[in-house]
Amino acid sequence: MSRMTIEHDAVGIAVAQFAPGADANENLTTLAELASTAAERGAHVVVAPEYASYFVDPFDATLAANAQPLDGPFTRALATIAAQNDLTIVAGLVEQGTRDRVRNTAVAVDGTGVVAASRKQHLYDAFGQTESAWVEPGETGSVETFVVDGLRFGLMTCYDLRFPEVARTLVDAGADVVLVPAEWVRGPLKEFHWETLVAARAIENTIYIAAADHTAPIGVGRSMVVDPRGVQSAGIGPERGVAVGWASRSAIDEVRRANPALDLRRYRVEPTG
Repeated sequence: MSRMTIEHDAVGIAVAQFAPGADANENLTTLAELASTAAERGAHVVVAPEYASYFVDPFDATLAANAQPLDGPFTRALATIAAQNDLTIVAGLVEQGTRDRVRNTAVAVDGTGVVAASRKQHLYDAFGQTESAWVEPGETGSVETFVVDGLRFGLMTCYDLRFPEVARTLVDAGADVVLVPAEWVRGPLKEFHWETLVAARAIENTIYIAAADHTAPIGVGRSMVVDPRGVQSAGIGPERGVAVGWASRSAIDEVRRANPALDLRRYRVEPTG
C-alpha cells in the first residue's frame, strides 16, 4: 500500500521478522539491516522479535551469562541504529535479573536511548515449556508507553497475548497501538492461535496490534500489523523480512464511532498479584 492512499495522519509501523541467535553482534547486524529497510519503506516505528538480543534453544545457563542491563551494549547499539534511521525500535532484551534468572524485557529505543521497557508478565509455562525456570515475571499493573507522531504505543510480550487483561490495561493507559515482540513456538494449532489472538486483541480494544515473531522452523513466523477492525494490513510468511502497515488516529476514531465497545464495558481490569 502506498503512502499516498492512506490517511494523512498515518504512522508507518514495521514488523521485522528474523531468527535471533547466540551471537549478539550478528543479531544487531540483522536488526540494522531490517531497520534500514523499514525506514526506506516509510516506517517510523519497528517491532522486532522477543529474545532479539540473545536466544538459544533449548534454554540453558548461557541465558543468564549473556543477560545485559537495560542501558547496556544492546540497547546502546539499538539507539545508534534508531538514530541513523529516524526510528523508534522495539525488541526483546534478555535483561539481567536476580540470582540465576533473567528478565524477558521488551525495550523501546529511539536515538536518545530507552524510552519504555516492559517485562513479560505471563511466562510460557505451557505446551511442555517452562520459561519460569529461567525467567522471572514482570510486575503486574506496571505500564509504560511512548508517543510517536501523536499515537501512543504500549508493549507486551508473546504469551501475554493469551491474557486479554494485559492489552486492556495498556488501552486504559491510553495506548492506540500495542507492539508485541514474540517467539511463538510452532506446534499443533499454534499458527491459528497466533493469528486469532492478535486479531482478537485488536478487535476487542479497537486498537492496532503489531506483532513480530521468529522465523520458521522454531517460530511460526507470520508477523503482522492488524487494524482496529481486526483486518491484517501487512504481514510476512515464515521467512525473514519486513512488512509495513499504517496506523492513524482518524481510523481509530472511525472504528470507535461504529463500535463503542470501550465506552460500553462494565468491568474493570485489576492485577491479582
